[in-house]
Parts: sequence; structure tokens; C-alpha cells
Amino acid sequence: MKNYRQKLPPLDPLIAFEASARNLSFTKAGLELHLTQAAISQQIRSLENYLGVQLFIRDNRSVSLTPQGRNFQHVVATTLANLASATTDLRAKGDGSILTIGCDQAIGNMLLMPKLPELTAAFPQITPRLMISDVEKICLTTDVDAAIIFGDGMWHGFHAEKLFPERIFPVCSPKYFKNSPELLKASDLSQHKLIELEDEHWNWMSWRQWLDRNGVNKAIVTKGLTVNSYPLVIEAAAQGHGIALGWDHLVNREIANGTLINPLPDSTIESELGYYVLWAAGTHSHLNIRAFIDWCLHSLIRN
Repeated sequence: MKNYRQKLPPLDPLIAFEASARNLSFTKAGLELHLTQAAISQQIRSLENYLGVQLFIRDNRSVSLTPQGRNFQHVVATTLANLASATTDLRAKGDGSILTIGCDQAIGNMLLMPKLPELTAAFPQITPRLMISDVEKICLTTDVDAAIIFGDGMWHGFHAEKLFPERIFPVCSPKYFKNSPELLKASDLSQHKLIELEDEHWNWMSWRQWLDRNGVNKAIVTKGLTVNSYPLVIEAAAQGHGIALGWDHLVNREIANGTLINPLPDSTIESELGYYVLWAAGTHSHLNIRAFIDWCLHSLIRN
């Protein structure tokens, strides 16, 4: 076990040493640190006694570093600079400007990331910090200020507002649709390459469930690909590797720009689940959290 109290000298003598080594003057170091020259000299002496090494060569009107002092200066200066920078970062994060947002890969990559410029333009005082994971408990850790989660709207200890319901339909590239077998109704999909999602969302709809809800009981003859990341599922579909299930609002951008099409617009399935914006009970009064919630309700559903 490390015991830094036993291995490290007190901080004040290290600060006095760094200033003296940089200025090569106890007097200038004292002026910088608002201490007398005698106080600086005493702190340097106590540091040398602690280390058992002479750090400075003292002349009548000047000081210079010994070889041991020069080597020690490099370590101390770098360490103090790193410690000061880390302290500045932590104090900045503690001022409320950092807003930690939890979400899964699909929301983070396909919906939230393209909208970040709009968020930061609307609220320049907010610095977003994204906690992206398909593991729900990671998205809802104690340092997360707000989250966008898929489910039924019931999370213990959190308030939730529904952003949009779960609506699912098949999507594929125009090239795949043109060069593949006939696709006029849901039952035709059993003969197509279907790209399946395999991930942590047990309640995300699978191809088998979607086909069942469309009254298709045929076995799936072939699968184009199985991927454990929804953004990559959609990328695979866009590249023509098969047909994927498209979640409304997550694939709207690709459909709008023609990268993907919905070959069966009359077969959309809507479930009782959906995406919600969540915040911990008792935090809604925080200005930045409330601003983000309102922004989600007005902006994320318009894509």
C-alpha cells in the first residue's frame, strides 16, 4: 500500500523550491509567493534536510542549482503543473457548466451527435459530456445529469418524459432493393438477407418479433449479418448487405437523404415502448438540466 505522507515532503517547500529554481533567486521566489526571502530560504533548507541532498549552491548574491537540484526541478515542475491543471479542470466541472448525458449507442451516434451543434448554440453555457453505453446502468450512474433511455417510462428514482414511441419498419439501400428478389409484402422478407441486431437491449424488437406482429410465421431462410451495434446495423444496410429494422427518428436522416428507403411503408409496427428523457428526482430545478430536458422535447423529436 502506498503511503504518500511518509514518502513525500510537504507541499509548501516544493512550491518554494519550484519558484526558486525557476527564478534562481530566493528573493524573486518570495515576491512571487508573497513570502519573505528568509521564509523561502527556511523552506528550501527544510526540504534539503528532508531529502538529505543539497539542492542549491548559495553564493553571497546568487543561488544556482546543484546537479541533484536540476534533476529534481524537472520532476517537481512537471508534477506541480499537472496537479494545477487537474485542479483547474475539476473546479471548472464543479461550476455546473458540464452536463453529463447518458444514452445508448443508437441515440448517441444517430440522433444526439448530429444535434450537438444545435444544443451548444442554444445553450452556450453548457458543455456536454456524453456517457454512451448500451448497458442501461452505466447510462444512469450517479454522475449522469440526464439520460435518453429506451423502455416503458418507469425507472426508480427518475422522472421521465416520453420523446417518441417505438415505430419499426424495414430499411434497405435503393441498390439492394433494385437488385434483390421481389419485395411487395412482409412475407416476402423471409427470402431476403435480414440484418439482425444482437445487443444488451432485451426489449428491442427482433426480426422474428416484427414478422410475427405482421402475421408472418414463415421461418427466416437467410440472415445477411448479425451485429451488436445498431449504428453499424444501419451502416450495413446502407452499404447494401441486406435489410435492417429501422427505428423511427433514428433512421429519418438516412431516409431523408436517400441513403435508405422503406420498401414496405404499410408494415410499420408501433409498440407500447419508446425513448424517454430521464432526470434524477429532485434535480429538475437545476437550470442546465431543465434547459436540456426542454430542448430534447422540442428538438429531438423534429428530425
